[in-house]
Amino acid sequence: MAAAVAGGLEAAAPEEAASGRWAPAELGPGPGGEEAPARPLCKPRGICSRAYFLVLMVSVHLYLGNVLALLLFVHYSNGEGGDPGPPGPPPAPAPAPAPALGPLTRLEGIKVGHERRVQLVAGRDHLIRTLSLKPLLFEIPGFLSDEECRLIIHLAQMKGLQRSQILPTEEYEEAMGTMQVSQLDLFQLLDQNRDGRLQLREVLAQTRLGNGRWMTPENIQEMYSAIKADPDGDGVLSLQEFSDMDLRDFHKYMRSHKAESSELVRNSHHTWLYQGEGAHHVMRAIRQRVLRLTRLSPEIVELSEPLQVVRYGEGGHYHAHVDSGPVYPETICSHTKLVANESVPFETSCRYVTVLFYLNNVTAGGETVFPVADNRTYDEMSLIRDDVDLRDTRRHCDKGNLRVKPRQGSAVLWYNYLPDGQGWVGDVDDYSLHGGCLVTRGTKWVANNWINVDPSRARQARYQQEMARLAREGGADAQPDWAPDRAYRDARAEL
Repeated sequence: MAAAVAGGLEAAAPEEAASGRWAPAELGPGPGGEEAPARPLCKPRGICSRAYFLVLMVSVHLYLGNVLALLLFVHYSNGEGGDPGPPGPPPAPAPAPAPALGPLTRLEGIKVGHERRVQLVAGRDHLIRTLSLKPLLFEIPGFLSDEECRLIIHLAQMKGLQRSQILPTEEYEEAMGTMQVSQLDLFQLLDQNRDGRLQLREVLAQTRLGNGRWMTPENIQEMYSAIKADPDGDGVLSLQEFSDMDLRDFHKYMRSHKAESSELVRNSHHTWLYQGEGAHHVMRAIRQRVLRLTRLSPEIVELSEPLQVVRYGEGGHYHAHVDSGPVYPETICSHTKLVANESVPFETSCRYVTVLFYLNNVTAGGETVFPVADNRTYDEMSLIRDDVDLRDTRRHCDKGNLRVKPRQGSAVLWYNYLPDGQGWVGDVDDYSLHGGCLVTRGTKWVANNWINVDPSRARQARYQQEMARLAREGGADAQPDWAPDRAYRDARAEL
């Protein structure tokens, strides 16, 4: 059961962070950089009034002293108060404030099925078709040419691909065994409806990532039986049954069942292709095309992640997830963390836009599924009903609301965040939940362009200002090694 909590705490991981949840702190800067309401100086008690009066008076005296000093300074600076002495060195210029960023562009969906034409390359129109409004999702047929698709696959093969998710390790199991969480706390974390009983779907909702395995209802029931956690076999644990369970038995059971590739959250191989200055001209051309499609500023697009290329072999899949994580006072975006001058316990991927490219036609399977697209309401617990888990892309893709069939050269674009009402990034759009359906025959090749934007407007502005300064001082190739695109230039290990 400790792994159940881990599914919620692994928000620091860039890929799986998207589904982590925790409560924001009561105080501290909010997601958009604005300050939370300050605490009152003192409680409404008489014992505090004298201290408050003294502080107030000291402040008044300091203020009057500063005003007097300022008047004297002005008097002598104008030559009215004796010899001013030789001129001193000019004062150092104050650091320029981060420039204000304009509103983020969002394409208009209008209605499902709406079509418009735009020119993304010279002499050719592209069709943009609205597929859903929740999330705001579009399809662009023929975004890439067949030759460009083949070249991307070839470049990825030359670079070399690595497994997208490693198998669970013994170190992870040991770390979970050292977690200082009581069984009562674990029970309360899992018991979302607060009825004092743990249903299968409540356990599944918190173990979707766990230690890298994808847990099914059958897996949970087999585990209950093996460690004798559910004496009556009804698949529901009472508080007493949960308290009687020895968590060490759970860890022993998990260690004795090594995960196969098909049992992982993600079964694929991937690599990253650099798109910055000096990259292959096709990589640069695709980035410029994405820039024209999204109509976002060049600074935002150019300072985002490179192209990720992914291969799903027969049996490959990616269970439903969201690409971005919520940003609370306890979190910070991976791409702006090194210029934010903030210390927080978690980091997450802040991907405002996902642009997914299909690089080949898949023989069978491999659709991209959006299980709850355009649902009237969203409830995480409603994703799991009886033995049907809508997030399970190996078994239940056919039950998702929207499935996009891979067609070579097509692209799909969607927004991972809702707008905040002020032209910037708001909350994560839960309807952007999506996954890669099981490839039943053949091979599936896709590529991803993620456009990174920090929900804190101020942090994003500081980040762009710092990157611009480095470029001015060192030329076009002056981005530091930790800049998003450059950091992936030679990446070969799992990220």
